[in-house]
Order: sequence, then structure tokens, then C-alpha cells
Amino acid sequence: MPETYEPVLLVRKAEQLRKSTGDDRYHAPMELQSASFVERLEIVVARPFKILFLEPMLIAITLYMSFIYGCIYLLFEAYPVVFTKGHHLTSGVSSLMYLPLPVGGIIAVVVYLLLVNPRYARKVEEFAPNPVPPEYRLRAAMVAGPLFSASFFWFAWTSFPNVSLWSPMMSGALLAFSIVWIFLALFNYIIDVYLFVAASALSASTVVRSIFGAVFPLFGTQMYVKLGPEWASSLLGFISLAMTPIPFILAKYGPTLRAKSKYAPSLPPLKLNPPV
Repeated sequence: MPETYEPVLLVRKAEQLRKSTGDDRYHAPMELQSASFVERLEIVVARPFKILFLEPMLIAITLYMSFIYGCIYLLFEAYPVVFTKGHHLTSGVSSLMYLPLPVGGIIAVVVYLLLVNPRYARKVEEFAPNPVPPEYRLRAAMVAGPLFSASFFWFAWTSFPNVSLWSPMMSGALLAFSIVWIFLALFNYIIDVYLFVAASALSASTVVRSIFGAVFPLFGTQMYVKLGPEWASSLLGFISLAMTPIPFILAKYGPTLRAKSKYAPSLPPLKLNPPV
């Protein structure tokens, strides 16, 4: 993949000029920068969390993605309660109930590549030479958010022992499909919004997301045993439903928030059409 980062391209051009001309005075701005260890430490460690705490857009996205990420790991505690204890399957057979998850994820990637990417490519041509507003990245999340909530309600109210295990099992396909679309949309949105500090924004989001992923399994079994699979899954469904408007809000108010942001370059406000 060719390098596209302009400061690095300038460094390479300066190196070529020094080599071809023998003149050591050619230097790119990046080569002239000098930072102390403390300054570099601040950039690497402090800046990601400074961006996170100062950016409402990043806070909202991080909380949404972290909750979803925690739910993924919580399922490793929920499935044994539903299928091993509820349907009296052996541990080996119960583990097969996870199969729809990778299937749904694969389908999500294929559909995204065949449907979403070509539409975005047309937007790139439409807005050229200007960049496509980041809000267009949110459309996949606007579609997948309600599906994520629906998958938990599906799993919740078909997890009774007297209901065929195929129904809660297949809800995993819709769950994985929606997760992949939400994550692809929001990862791309963060990158498009924060551009030169995207690595810092992503790293801060990843740290918080990993904490959720580590914590959720700690209470998963207790929650599913005490509340029952139906209401435990419904609780997750209601929480995710409350977070579903986040991409819609960012699609509407994103340009205004970016204009006020210290880290996100702003573009002229644009009215987006509903996702189709």
C-alpha cells in the first residue's frame, strides 16, 4: 500500500534531493522537529486521553463501542446459561451454538464490501477534490444499531427451554452482522473526523473498550442466573436501544461539533439524506 501521509512524503522527497544534488540543506519539516522525552511521552500517553475527555463525539462513540464490545465477551458467560443449563446440552454441543456468530460476521463483511463501499466510492467522486464529509460513514451504523438491539430481544425471548434452540442460536448471526457494521462505520468515522490525531483517538477508545471487554464477563453469569436469560438479555437490549440514536445525532450535529473541536478539522455543514 503506497504511503499517503504528507509529512512522510516530504521526508522522502528531501532525502531524494539530498542524494541527487549532494546538498544537505534540503530537509522536511518533520526532520527538523526535536522533542524531549517528556514531550514525546505526553504525545504518546497523555494526548489520547486528553482528546477523549475533551471531545463529546469521541466520548459518545467510545461508550457505544465499548458497551457493544463488552456484550461480545458477556456472551461467553450467557450462552452456557441458556444452552447448557437451560437446554441441557453438553459443553461440547453447547459450544456449537457460537457458530452463527462468525457466519454473521462474514456475511456482514461481504455485504459491506459489495454494498457500502461502492456507494462510498461514488461519494468520493461526487465530492472530489474535497473530502467526503465524515457523516456519510455513519449510515451503516444507523442501519445496524437497531438490528443490534433487536438481536438481543430476539435472543432474550426465544431462550426459554420449551422454544427450539435454533431460534436463540440464529439470533447470533444478526448480532454479529450488526456489530461488524457498527464497528466498521464508527472506526472509519473516527479516522475521517480526527485525521492527523486519529491514532490517538483510536488508541484512547481501544483502552476504554478493552476495559469493558474485561469487566463484562465478571458479572455475566450472575446477571443471567439472577435475572434469568430473558430479562438479562432484555436489559442489554434496552441499554443498546438507548444508545442507538448516537449515530443519528452525530449525523445531524456532527458538522457543528467538528467546527467547535480543537482536534477535528471542520467542513461546511451538509444535510444528509436518510440512509437507504
